[in-house]
Amino acid sequence: MLPGPIGLFDSGVGGLSILREVRRLLPQEDLWFVADQGHVPYGARPLEQVRSFSEEITRFLLSRQARVVVVACNTASAAALRALRQQVPEIPFVGMEPAVKPAAEVSRSGVVGVLATPATFQGALFASVVERFASGVRVLQQTVPGLVERIEAGDLASEDTRRMLQTALEPLLSQGADTIVLACTHYPFVIPLLRSLVGDSVQVIDPSPAIARQVKRVLSEHAVEADPTRRGETVIGTTGEPDRLRRWVSQVLGDFGRVVPLHWSGERLEED
Repeated sequence: MLPGPIGLFDSGVGGLSILREVRRLLPQEDLWFVADQGHVPYGARPLEQVRSFSEEITRFLLSRQARVVVVACNTASAAALRALRQQVPEIPFVGMEPAVKPAAEVSRSGVVGVLATPATFQGALFASVVERFASGVRVLQQTVPGLVERIEAGDLASEDTRRMLQTALEPLLSQGADTIVLACTHYPFVIPLLRSLVGDSVQVIDPSPAIARQVKRVLSEHAVEADPTRRGETVIGTTGEPDRLRRWVSQVLGDFGRVVPLHWSGERLEED
């Protein structure tokens, strides 16, 4: 019998930046991804509501026999990761922790800028990371209103998106930030645009490869890796419009798996 899939979820397409790296590192694994596009974005929602969504999506993934769950969303990690680990202690969870530690280690100016949603900054996880890893480093917080929605629409390089990013980056750069942390899984999809704005002297920290490596470590620790000679299947479920997501995946990721429709029935997540 094949082992169950790696389960991943996000409010929308952002977590596909994590899925892409997990697929690259673990091509033999089956992946089941939930994009809760019916509720995107999570960043402006109350943490309690995001926690409720996260708990039900986790239940859904476990019903698909997921043997590890990746909370591929900074907002959901801030809202729900601790509760999920308490509720389902037998399942390993991998969450998104703002990459302040590596940023603090490489910053030459001692000033680090973090791009994230309001909910991520409000969560106890972000405060804990800064307290643990940013001693002697100034950490600047910056939200980018509307950027998640632009990425969801596939608008990764327009002039409007450029202006939006530039407006967010200017106060960070003017205060001496030489390292930018992407603390929203949507944001890696605009890294080329972001780098064109900040130049070569500013480092951009994308957490996706590190999260994929952590998933591999977790699987190894639990001795549940799939046969390395097989090719895994990728299923992407969405509570939004499947055809729209298929076009997005084709445009940004290419031939990357099949998209299936999901829907919320009250507080339950179900496959159509």
